[in-house]
Amino acid sequence: MNTPEKYKNLQCPICKNGFKYSQLAILCNSCHEKFPVIDGIPILINEKNSLFNINSFVNKEDTTFDLKVSGIKSFLLGCVPNIGTNFIAKENFKLIAKDLPSFSKILIIGGSISGKGMEVIYENEKFFLVSSDVSFGPKTDIICDGHDIPFEQGTFDCVIIQAVLEHVIDPYRVVSEVHRVLKSTGLVYSEIPFMQSGHMREYDFTRFTHLGTLRLFNNFQRIDSGPCCGSGMALAWSVRGFFTSFTENIVIRRMLTLGVSLLVFPLKYFDRLTINKTGSFDTASAFYFIGSKSDVTKTDKEIIKLYKGMQR
Repeated sequence: MNTPEKYKNLQCPICKNGFKYSQLAILCNSCHEKFPVIDGIPILINEKNSLFNINSFVNKEDTTFDLKVSGIKSFLLGCVPNIGTNFIAKENFKLIAKDLPSFSKILIIGGSISGKGMEVIYENEKFFLVSSDVSFGPKTDIICDGHDIPFEQGTFDCVIIQAVLEHVIDPYRVVSEVHRVLKSTGLVYSEIPFMQSGHMREYDFTRFTHLGTLRLFNNFQRIDSGPCCGSGMALAWSVRGFFTSFTENIVIRRMLTLGVSLLVFPLKYFDRLTINKTGSFDTASAFYFIGSKSDVTKTDKEIIKLYKGMQR
């Protein structure tokens, strides 16, 4: 059977060798591991290196997202004002879309749902998108763990990893995998939080400063980086977290979440005034990074010279 275009250049997440593809399963040519295909979506998890197991996806269990949200819960969530806004992502994706050649192949890690500001990427018919995640969702093309991306070296023109690296056990390994699957001229776009409360329950592990972000992507040539969500958003998250921490009762917590969100959501609009200020590099809610694949790395002494925050 011919392999669909979307799944060409796949490799085994365990032994890194090639596959035989069918509509029901994928069989590794080397280690002979068999991976299921559920509703047309390959489940390519190396269980030895992952928090997730294949049977969870075969049984369509919830992982990082609640796939069975009730109508009442959806309505209540819709009543809660959004206390965070990303003022930078949309313009960043416009620049990336302009720089990428036609028919670029783009991997979206954590792409089961639409990313913030990515409309220009989704709507460009000349881009070939592969959306991966550790959860089923409306845009999921493949289930895989970023610690073992199941594609051959040099497959993609661009990798987008937006609001994902805080949720992985080893972000350095994931970034190394991103570097591996990019073509020699490939681009990476990342967003990762700094001043944010915990989210996605038990699947939240790491935060990075701006310099920490630069060191994480040290094997890429930096094109641009900086705050994408500012101190106003960070403050709104902290205030809401402060009040909801007083109770463990789920009903009261939800009531507090709604009430406090109504009070603090205007804080996010101050980010329009502060996002490009020096102080935002010390207090931002999240940072972005745009880079191109490189074999040259900076030393740690060179990285700290790139500090842009408030001087003593």
